[in-house]
Amino acid sequence: METTMTAENRTKTFISPEDLLNNYLGHRGLTRRTIEAFPEEQFFSYSIGGMRPFAEMVMELLGIAAPGLKQIATGETPEFKEHFDHQNSKELILKLWDESTEEIKKYWSQIPANGWDQPISLFGQWEFPVYSQICYFLDNEIHHRGQAYVYLRSLGIEPPAFYER
Repeated sequence: METTMTAENRTKTFISPEDLLNNYLGHRGLTRRTIEAFPEEQFFSYSIGGMRPFAEMVMELLGIAAPGLKQIATGETPEFKEHFDHQNSKELILKLWDESTEEIKKYWSQIPANGWDQPISLFGQWEFPVYSQICYFLDNEIHHRGQAYVYLRSLGIEPPAFYER
C-alpha cells in the first residue's frame, strides 16, 4: 500500500517547541565557546579566502536571532541591523551574546502555539513561515560557526567539540 503525504495526514509536530528551543540553546552555548576560543585580535581581524572576520559574522547573528524572535512574538517589525560599535571588545560581544540568548528565551515563550505555520515577513524583507525563519536562525549560526572552526584550526587552536551542546 502506498501512502501519499498530504497536509491532512502529515504529522504536524516533529519536535516540540521546548525541545527545539533546548537544541537551539545548545548551539548558542557552543557558539559562545567558539567566540571565547578566539584570541581577541584575530576575532576582529582574521580572515581566510575573502570571508569576513568571525566578529562580523557574530554581529549578523546578534542582529537576526533575538530581534527576529521579538518580531515573531510581538508583531513589531524592527530594522535589520547587523553592524554596531563593539569597541573591538570580545568581552562586550560575549555580554551582548548572553543578553541576546536571554531575549531568545523570553520571546520564544511568547510564540503562539498555532503560530508556527504562519507566514511572517522578517524585518519586512524575507517572508516564510515562522518555523522556517527559526530554522534559518539555527542554520545560519551553524554555518558561521563552521567558518569559525576553519579559522581556529588555521590558527592552530582546537575548536570546541561540535557535539558538546
